[in-house]
Amino acid sequence: MTEAQAGFSNVLKGRVWRVGDDISTDLIAPGRYFHLRSNLPELARHLLEDVNPDLVNRIVPGDILVAGRNFGIGSSREHAPRIIKTSGIAAVVADSFSRLFFRNAINVGLPAVVCDTAGIEEGDVLEINLGLGVLTDSARGIVRNIPPLPPVMLEILAQGGLVPYVKRRGDLAIDGD
Repeated sequence: MTEAQAGFSNVLKGRVWRVGDDISTDLIAPGRYFHLRSNLPELARHLLEDVNPDLVNRIVPGDILVAGRNFGIGSSREHAPRIIKTSGIAAVVADSFSRLFFRNAINVGLPAVVCDTAGIEEGDVLEINLGLGVLTDSARGIVRNIPPLPPVMLEILAQGGLVPYVKRRGDLAIDGD
């Protein structure tokens, strides 16, 4: 087990913050704050402010963002998953993701979980086992299978993202290559 893996858990548990369908990267990281792109903590203060203006003031590290369909649509703005992670959100769970957002999320070390989110409500506590591919909302009696992430993605998440992963390994090493 690597040092990074020792500090990373495949099991996440956190309170739900709920948003709807078609959440674009411009809603996540409003373009009017583009000038803050080199100051991620300041940019993160504007996370989803047009959807829920008080959200960033209520997030506790480890919370989980739950969305509907098409989360992260729009431009390939890498700042979107970065500021979600910077805000303290441990994972995003959605019915579906933009492919670019999903890739960017994993690359910055933010778990993106594809799952039917029907019945999951704001304030619920989710437990997500990334390795086994199970999401549980005990308060509502919801247990759902989720696509387990491949080992290389789990390792990228464990390292904190693709850049630390590559720095540690020297390249993108996928078992079986």
